[in-house]
This record gives sequence, C-alpha cells and structure tokens, in this order.
Amino acid sequence: MADSAMTATFLAVIGGASLLAVTARRLRPSDRLPSLEGWALADRSLGPVWTWLLLGGTIFTAYTFTAVPGLAYGNGAAAFFAVPYTVIVCPIAFVLLSRLGEVARRHGYITAADFVRGRYGSPPLALVVALTGILATMPYLALQLLGIRAVLTAGGVYPRGATGDLVMVALFAGLAVATYRHGLRAPTVISALKAVAVFVSLTAVTWLVLERLGGPGAVFDGAAERLGGPALLLSPQQQPAYATLALGSALALLMYPHVLTAGFAADGPRTLRKVVVALPAWTGLLALFGFLGIAALAAGVRAPEGGAETAVPMLVDRLMPGPLAGLVFGAITVGALVPAAVMSIAAATSFVRNVYVEYVHPTATPKRQVRIAKAVSLTAKVGAVAFVFGLRDQDAVNLQLLGGVWILQIFPAVAVGLFTGRLHPRALLAGWGAGMLAGTFLVVREGFSSLGSGPFQIYAGLVALLLNLTVALAGTAALERLGVPRGADLTDLPSRLTVRRRPETGANNP
Repeated sequence: MADSAMTATFLAVIGGASLLAVTARRLRPSDRLPSLEGWALADRSLGPVWTWLLLGGTIFTAYTFTAVPGLAYGNGAAAFFAVPYTVIVCPIAFVLLSRLGEVARRHGYITAADFVRGRYGSPPLALVVALTGILATMPYLALQLLGIRAVLTAGGVYPRGATGDLVMVALFAGLAVATYRHGLRAPTVISALKAVAVFVSLTAVTWLVLERLGGPGAVFDGAAERLGGPALLLSPQQQPAYATLALGSALALLMYPHVLTAGFAADGPRTLRKVVVALPAWTGLLALFGFLGIAALAAGVRAPEGGAETAVPMLVDRLMPGPLAGLVFGAITVGALVPAAVMSIAAATSFVRNVYVEYVHPTATPKRQVRIAKAVSLTAKVGAVAFVFGLRDQDAVNLQLLGGVWILQIFPAVAVGLFTGRLHPRALLAGWGAGMLAGTFLVVREGFSSLGSGPFQIYAGLVALLLNLTVALAGTAALERLGVPRGADLTDLPSRLTVRRRPETGANNP
C-alpha cells in the first residue's frame, strides 16, 4: 500500500500535468480560423525545443519505460535491442523525417497518406496507408494504459476493482478534454513536464540503486547469478534476431502516424534536423531504464509470473523513499499521456483527411473537419480504455506486435516514394497486400512472436517487408511493360533517384 508521501508526490505530478494542459492554448496563440492543420499540427509552429520535447515524449512511451526493463529482467541482454534501435532511428529520421516534413509543409500535407495521394495519384493506395496507420496505432494507444496500470499496481497506488478503473478513467478524462479543445498543443506542453520529471527521477533512481547495490559491477554480478551468466550475453543464435529486430523496429517507428504528426508540427526542416541530432539524449534515458531491469534482478525483486514489466516499479517501491517513488510513478504516468494524446490526434487526422473527406464528405469545411477530428480523437481514447478493460493484457501486446509488422508495410510507398516515384501504385498495393498477409501469418504461426523459429531467428516484419519490396519491383516492371497508366505526381520531387554534385563542395547529394 502506498504511503501518504508517495501518493502526495504522485498527485502533484499528475496535477501539474493537468494544469499545463489547461494552459495549452497560450502556446503560440493564433487568430486564424479553425483548421485541421491548426488543431492537429499546432499550425506547424513548434521551434527546436518544443519539437524535441514533443518528438522525444512521443517516441519514448510509458510502455517502453516498463517493457524494456521488464524484458531485461526476464531475458537479459536481448532486451537491449531497444537501445541500438533508437540509435538507428536518428540518422534515418535525419534524412526521411526532414525531407517528408519539408514536402508536407510545402504542399499542405498533414498525414503520410496525403503525401502518398499526391505522389502517386492513387486514392486506393492512400487509403490503405491511412487505414494501416490507424490499425497499428490503436493497440499502441491501449498499451499506454497498460503501462500506467502496471506501474501504479506495483506501487500500490492503483486500487483494486472498479475504483482502480475509475482512477484510470479520471486520468485520461483530463487528457481527453485538453486534447479535444487544444489539439496537439496539449501534449506539447505536457511533454515539458514529462521530460523534466523523467530525466530527474531516473537520474536519482539510478544513482540510489548504484549506491545501495554497490556499483555497476555488483549489479551485473548479482543479475548474472540470478538469471544465469550466459543470459546476460547474446548467443550466436540470438544475434540475427537482435540485429533484424533493431533495424526493422527503427524503420517501422518512422511510419507510425503519431511520430509523423509530431514531426510535421515543426516550423521547418532545419528545426527537425536539429531535433533529430539531439534525440540520443532520450536513448540514454531508455538505456538507464533497461539497466534498472538488471538491477531489479540483482536486488532480488520477484515480479509476478507474466508480469515482468512490474519489476522496476517494484524495485523503486522497495528502495526509494516515498516522495521519490511517487515522482517516478508520476513521471511514467505522464509519460503515457503525451504519446496517447498524439496517437489519438494522429489517428483522428488520418481518418478525417483520408477517409471522411476523400470518400464521405469531399466538400467538408475546415471547421467541420476539425469537429469530426475532435470527435474521432475522443472516440479513440474511449476505445482504448474499453480495450484495456475488456481484453487481457496479452491481447493488447499481441496486437501491438502485429501493429509493428503491419506499419512496416507502408515503408515502400512512403519512404521509398520520397526518393523515387518509379514504383507503380498498383504494384505498391500488391506488395502491401503480400507483406501484410505474410507478416500476419508469420507472427500468428509463432504464437504471436515476431521472431521466427529455427536456429537463426529473423524479425517477421523485415521478412514481410522484403517480400513487399520484391512484389512491388516485379509488379512495376510487369505493369510498365503492359503500359498500365499511373496517376499524376503532384509533388515537386524527382521521379527517380539522382545524385547531383554541389559545385562549391564537391559533395554528392540525393
């Protein structure tokens, strides 16, 4: 049971987040008429600091902060694939996110499907990109609630039964109201509190854990004794899984609608490049969380069977004084509010722009689009709460694993399309279908594991992506040979990948 000091600190952090959400309208106030761009992207006005806070707060979620150390607690070294994965993201984002953000700003695109619609002139391809994004986002949104519940339960802050469910609903109710009224500005201002609370609390927790357990050497020795020495090292059989999971996850992350939404809100590509260079600070934070999973092993924490994600919260509850423990639990809870809000905004925007306006009400006014987006965003949050209360935790995890495989299948249409328009939209559709079917089959066949069986395990999403690209390339060759027409390209991007030389430097640029 939580003591009063822990509860008071926890409520102070949550109360601070609520107060910040109320002030969101003061963030770059605008006298413009209501528009989807203003509500969903904060009028594309965020500078480097705000963009760094929002993008980092969106990518590094509450579930990440509990799942990675939980995986380290149960499986050892394999859990640290998340660290190179988030490192790999940075150079890829430096190229892709800044280029896509620049094109989106120039043409008024709000979603990845908008770009695909303009690049290929294919409404069906844009539709499947939008629906895939929504489908992959919903279980990810539900996982934020699971992360909160795991943390609060371990800390004794989550009451049993209906009372605990009401606490969860109350936490998200404030977020839902703020997001409904202020759009992306609400999670943007909350992200500032998230960054301060998480960085401060994690630094303090790590320092205290090292002091209590005798330093990093003693921590790893104790963990090796509990888990077994080899488990703290990657075996040759694990290395392909580790490498492909890191690479595939990095490619998939930049296709998620909520990450692109946070990126599109920047005030220009220069800002995005600055932000991406500074993102590794968040990766260092994630590495410390993974280390705490090892520390939980060394400290003798006994997480319940099937609940390894509670290991670090239990460690915090055991070793930390009440106020610091409350700060940690509050920080992780706020860590769920930022990505949850951005995810609901991104899903709502994709629905309005690429389903509602395209197929239901093409003449919808900007004001009506905002009204529909607000309603869909609210529905997404309610659906996530119902999902968590109505299904087992493992069901949400399984669907999120599938979501990662699914979202990777739009990579050819979006990322490859930034550099070449040579792929035929019908071939891309066929490749998407083949990748979705193959990825789903591989994951389900392995009992909802994204890694195949056998001596060398490979990430299923990457296997499906390779099939996707193969079908798209072969299909493009066949369709061009048959003379099948394609839609008009409305972007100003080159139709093929070219390399041009800068006279003043001699550098090659795509």
